[in-house]
Amino acid sequence: MADITNSKPAGGGMGLNIGKILLEGRAFFALVAIIVVFSILSPVYFSLGNFLIMSSHVAIFGLLAIGMLLVILNGGIDLSVGSTLGLSGVVAGFLMQGVEIPAAGVVLYPPVWAVVVLTVLLGAFVGLINGVLIAIFNVPAFVATLGMLYVARGVALLMTNGLTYNNLGGDAALGNTGFDWLGFNRIAGVPIGVIVLALVALAVGLVLARSAFGRWLYASGGNERAAELSGVPTRGVKISVYVLSGICAAIAGLVLSSQLTSAGPTAGTTYELTAIAAVVIGGAALTGGRGNVLGTMLGAFVIGFLSDGLVIIGVSAYWQTVFTGAVIVLAVLLNSLQYGRSGR
Repeated sequence: MADITNSKPAGGGMGLNIGKILLEGRAFFALVAIIVVFSILSPVYFSLGNFLIMSSHVAIFGLLAIGMLLVILNGGIDLSVGSTLGLSGVVAGFLMQGVEIPAAGVVLYPPVWAVVVLTVLLGAFVGLINGVLIAIFNVPAFVATLGMLYVARGVALLMTNGLTYNNLGGDAALGNTGFDWLGFNRIAGVPIGVIVLALVALAVGLVLARSAFGRWLYASGGNERAAELSGVPTRGVKISVYVLSGICAAIAGLVLSSQLTSAGPTAGTTYELTAIAAVVIGGAALTGGRGNVLGTMLGAFVIGFLSDGLVIIGVSAYWQTVFTGAVIVLAVLLNSLQYGRSGR
């Protein structure tokens, strides 16, 4: 007689596997569904030109999301990335407008490469402050980065007096042209911002998969105490991820201000929430130790393509907020199901 105690329904395993595939690949399937639905609703949505334009918008969120992923993998959170983006754009605009030295009676116009380097260093400095507060002084990440959100935004407002730096194209006679190249030029038809996003994503993906730092990051995010006892420099890792998050936010600020050829102190408002949403939609665990760059990029494209699709079909901005929020809540729910099931 057959042993019926250990037998399983014939279709049970297949159903479980399909459910697991759908759950783990939800960002990819959501992106495909968004493209299919909006292609049906609008004849202009499904075209290479439109995809490239939408991808250039996604580049901003994607860069922020990559930095946020590193922080979340470590079990932290960075609420200051939107303000860091805005401050970085303002500093870049300030430098492009010329730096006056009253004592010498001259105005210096730094070249674009110097503007980029100084802006990236600023982002690293903001991230360093966050990292030191959290890793050395044990300030909760939520509190430290929330405070930096207000500090960075306040500094940007003080620098501009609430106004916007316009016409950042530069002047050939002053030797500071080329800033708009980042936002408007293309290589082989692909916007520079998208290429920058791809390079940053590739670099971070390789670091996470092939380097000791990546192993340390996953270990410290999964169980910081156990990682520390195993010899992982947990404080150094924690400071590093916030520095990298600040750098990513600064790069995003450069790309955005270059696309707009202007820099305002309110740029990037609430973008930190979009970055967190992209990471969560991409399957990363908010508790740390789980997630990858590919999933985060898919999450960023889900949000970007959904938002632009709603604009294309003429949906009200209020409903756009509702739909985006619903997607985020659903993503968190699916994450709870996935990792709760894994834990059990």
